[in-house]
Amino acid sequence: METEKLEQLIEAILFWKGEPVNIKKLADLCKVTEEEISSSVVRLESLLQNRGIVLIRNDNEVMLGTHPFAAKIIEDLTREELSKELSKATLETLSIIIYMSPIRRSEIDYIRGVNSQFSIRHLEMRGLIQKVASESDSRVYLYSPTLEALSFLGVSNISEIPGFADTKVKLESFKEQKEEVVSENKIEEELE
Repeated sequence: METEKLEQLIEAILFWKGEPVNIKKLADLCKVTEEEISSSVVRLESLLQNRGIVLIRNDNEVMLGTHPFAAKIIEDLTREELSKELSKATLETLSIIIYMSPIRRSEIDYIRGVNSQFSIRHLEMRGLIQKVASESDSRVYLYSPTLEALSFLGVSNISEIPGFADTKVKLESFKEQKEEVVSENKIEEELE
């Protein structure tokens, strides 16, 4: 892959993810070596030096962030955003996390039928959800509600939420039905 395209691809992936990405994961996604990724990351970092976006590096992880000169306005925008009420999409995402936790982002997206990245980021910024490491795969993050979320809801334990058990069963059933439909569609496509 040509160098410029690789840098653009890395930038696009980091923008879309909105969180740290491991060099190895980038290499796998771009189908190149880790050395090629590391070289491209250095060039991308240099290209972004005089921009509003910077490349942030920590060991083998990289992510995009805002340039320090914009810190004050970003802080003001964040404060303004946090003072707003939660949107319908964000409340929907929070509900799924509360009832299905711990849950992967891909499962949240699957249940909602849309990308939930921005809702998840908003909930994390507000301190209502947290990332937890998966016991089965350390490369995967799961989301669960924080103690602040439970306090916000006025409960001391998640099971105290009115109708929690019934709603959890309904959500599990919904998820299973969606999986069955997907399986049936795949079978029909193979038969055609």
